[in-house]
Amino acid sequence: MTAHITAKKEEIAKKVIMPGDPLRAKMIAEKYLDNFKIVSQVRGNNIYTGTYKNVLVTIMASGMGCPSMGIYSYELFKFYDVEEIIRVGSCGSYVKELNLYDLVLAEKSYSESTYAKVQNGNSEEIISSSNILNNKILDVAKDKKITLGTVHCSDVFYKENNDFHNLVEKYNCLVVEMETFALFHNANLLNKKATAILTVSDSLVTKEETTPLERERKFLDMIELSLEAIIND
Repeated sequence: MTAHITAKKEEIAKKVIMPGDPLRAKMIAEKYLDNFKIVSQVRGNNIYTGTYKNVLVTIMASGMGCPSMGIYSYELFKFYDVEEIIRVGSCGSYVKELNLYDLVLAEKSYSESTYAKVQNGNSEEIISSSNILNNKILDVAKDKKITLGTVHCSDVFYKENNDFHNLVEKYNCLVVEMETFALFHNANLLNKKATAILTVSDSLVTKEETTPLERERKFLDMIELSLEAIIND
């Protein structure tokens, strides 16, 4: 038990799928898990543990931003002995080659965030995900189109001056989201594995976008890939 999770240690699986949205977490559990139960409800963030193809899996929402992801992923890794976390979330495209519903696998996360610096003095701006998890995902993806690359993890959703072209040119950022930097930092700090599969929900180039309901219910490819990968030992 922690300040933010009331589950017993044995009620959290070693493998966790982590969307940002609590409603997406609920949908994943109801659609894909067998015999699941809610093991924690602190702050209304329901945590679901059940089996997927006879493998124990936990589904938990991270909330929005590095601070929220940082708290939850740290507690899972540190106090519940979780070994692997795959984030499944939405992202905004910075390049015209990525369209709505395209999949992006995070190889690295670039951020201006001070999360890592405040947490343990790490001043790096770019943090890598787990090659082992990425290879599992690429292996099960087979003929599905998935783009491997660097994501921009921003602390700000509404920017007054969003000159994202500089991030594309300087860091080769393909998309933007808000949680990977804290997740990857905690995984590397605690010698765990983490990565993220992201679905393009909007394009900063074309200005196309999906609806909140579509983001909650229709991003199934990344969810199915994450589940197949996380049980692929």
